[in-house]
Amino acid sequence: MTSEEGSSESGLPEYDSTQGAAAEERALVRSSTELDSSLAEVGEQRSLAKDAWRRFKRNRLALFGLFLVVFLMLVAVFGPLFVSDPTKLSKVSLEGPTNQHPFGLDSRGGDVLARVVHGIRLSMFIGFVSTLLMTLIGLVIGAVAGWFGGLIDTILMRLVDIMLGIPYIILAYAFITVAGRGVLAVIITIALTAWLQTARSVRAGFLQIKQLEYIEAARALGVGQIRIMWRHILPNAFQPIIVLVAVGVGSSILTEAALSFLGVGVQYPDPSLGQMIDESKGQFVSHLLWFPSNAIILSVLGFLLIGDGLRDALDVKDT
Repeated sequence: MTSEEGSSESGLPEYDSTQGAAAEERALVRSSTELDSSLAEVGEQRSLAKDAWRRFKRNRLALFGLFLVVFLMLVAVFGPLFVSDPTKLSKVSLEGPTNQHPFGLDSRGGDVLARVVHGIRLSMFIGFVSTLLMTLIGLVIGAVAGWFGGLIDTILMRLVDIMLGIPYIILAYAFITVAGRGVLAVIITIALTAWLQTARSVRAGFLQIKQLEYIEAARALGVGQIRIMWRHILPNAFQPIIVLVAVGVGSSILTEAALSFLGVGVQYPDPSLGQMIDESKGQFVSHLLWFPSNAIILSVLGFLLIGDGLRDALDVKDT
């Protein structure tokens, strides 16, 4: 039996495998091109951190707060290299700003500029260290309460409610009278009294996340409770804690200044901004009040603006 070239015995054209492979390849190339163009319209893929930074940069107030904090940190780190010893006293006292002493002299004859610079350094140190400690305390207590629940949760949260019911400055004043005075006492006092909001935030996150399916799957696979808490739940509940850390540094700086102003915080000759304001209240000298008070205001304002910016930037619902 004979047939025409390119036709099968049944009279249908023969399938050319070469042409079929070429057509499939063209279709794949066309699909890949369309996918690339679609991705180009969507934009470059970004991680959560890059996306948060992109939203953070849109907030001008947050950027201003970041500028303030970076500037004050540079002053705290490098400023002491360019000023005199804050404990060195001059024979003259209560002198206004001069070329030799741009911020003037205090009632003891100390250089106000040197004491402000070292006071900013001490405030930053106390703020960061005490915030780190209070965050760790809040993480542990909040995680334990949220994970185990029941009686443990009830006892811990009632303790939190009782402490929150006491005005914070009174609570801190009561703690520091027991801990003593000085830098270490201030750090311990702030750490033991400022962890409450962190604990409540961590507990809320644990209560919500521990009900999710992947946590139930981890339990079914026999993963230990500690590993589930710190490896699978805590990273997903950490976003509000970042905001609390930023705000907590500013609050700690303000608390240290308040305690030193009341005379139970950092003691002379250690430079403290709150202590300098306390020294100026009986003198009514503008330069003794103006410079340390503005340093406190700028420090607290910077961290509060960063906290607000981080809260908006880490909100995944914000587009």
